[in-house]
Amino acid sequence: MLRVPFVALCAMFLGVTAARSFEPNYDEAKIPQYQLPDTLASSDGASITSSQQWESVGRPATLKLFQDHVYGVSPDPVQQNVTVQGKVVSRKDDALGGRAIRRDIDVTVTHNNASLTMQMLVYTPASSQGPVPTFLGLNFQGNHSVDPDPAIRIPDSWMRNRNNGTTDGNRAIEAGRGVAADRWPIETIVGRGYGLATIYYGDIDPDQDDGFQNGIHGLFADWNASADPQTRWGSIAGWAFGLSRALDFLETDAQVDARNVIVIGHSRLGKTALWAGATDPRFAMVISNDSGCGGAALSRRAFGETVGRINQSFPHWFNDRFQDYNENESALPVDQHQLLALIAPRPLCVASATEDRWADPHGEFLSCVHASPVYRLYGVSGIGLASDSVDMPSPEQPLQYGHISYHLRIGKHDLAEYDWLRYLDFADKHLMKR
Repeated sequence: MLRVPFVALCAMFLGVTAARSFEPNYDEAKIPQYQLPDTLASSDGASITSSQQWESVGRPATLKLFQDHVYGVSPDPVQQNVTVQGKVVSRKDDALGGRAIRRDIDVTVTHNNASLTMQMLVYTPASSQGPVPTFLGLNFQGNHSVDPDPAIRIPDSWMRNRNNGTTDGNRAIEAGRGVAADRWPIETIVGRGYGLATIYYGDIDPDQDDGFQNGIHGLFADWNASADPQTRWGSIAGWAFGLSRALDFLETDAQVDARNVIVIGHSRLGKTALWAGATDPRFAMVISNDSGCGGAALSRRAFGETVGRINQSFPHWFNDRFQDYNENESALPVDQHQLLALIAPRPLCVASATEDRWADPHGEFLSCVHASPVYRLYGVSGIGLASDSVDMPSPEQPLQYGHISYHLRIGKHDLAEYDWLRYLDFADKHLMKR
């Protein structure tokens, strides 16, 4: 008979009770009064007035605050002698009816003679005469879910049981082929001249509270043991680390324009894309789709999902110190507009959905507004034109004037074709001309 310690039983009971009692606030009138941290103030209170000051003082300090208080500190791949190698497992030169070249690639990350392999699916236009700008994003259900082609491998990594016939326990099965194709309009993407590279996020790290024993965390067990337990990396940082290692490989790929790789993510993977873009300036453009709390939405608004609720549901996503701010968002030394500011001056897309109140669309928009002053240090506009005096747009009236794009799609929490068309338009504006 399995014996559960009394303390564990109490914790389980309290967790269930808290989950049942949590009632999200969806009333703007009930948002607590708050004051956002000043993005352009240095630690000594002096104002940052130039892009040079931001790069040398403001940006490193802000990045460290997010590492120490939110996402955690990741191992330095150079100091840890990390190597990345890619091996093409299969190739189809007439994929999508001859419109694309599809490659299935094993990307292997090695550290201290141990390794982890991510399966990366890459599509590029068959008509391209050279390297193309490429979207890089993690998927939720396996590479086989983005395209029903039976030749695509099914991952053998741990997967959340979906109870819809697409998994067997915690393993992907044939029934999942193509179930997420609507989120990945590959024909549209390659038809616009772009490539697409995607990896199942569970190949990098399992999305469960396993004590960081498996996946990319397990690969760095020695480093984890010596790191500060309060500030070492959580799963979001682990997935972002994997995206950067995928970019390491793409820099060697002749079919991909590595100077113009666009990192994209939806929901928890939208949080991941933002953190990847903030920590790795090689990403030429960053896309956050419905990323919400811990992503683009301002934490201090406590609208919809709160810091306390997200930590209760997914304690492994962030570092342990982030727990200090459960229902205590005003004590955070940073807020999410500063995360967006870390991406300046690169093009940034933030998107919300009208029915996704849990992710606080207005809070995501306000982050764009309050990140814009950092963009102006570089001589470019952020969400607005000459200033940030811009109102929340109506649904499906995208704001794409400056280097920050924002749109509010009609519908639910999802990554839809409408979203992709806006991202492609924005990439055309900022990357294709380069």
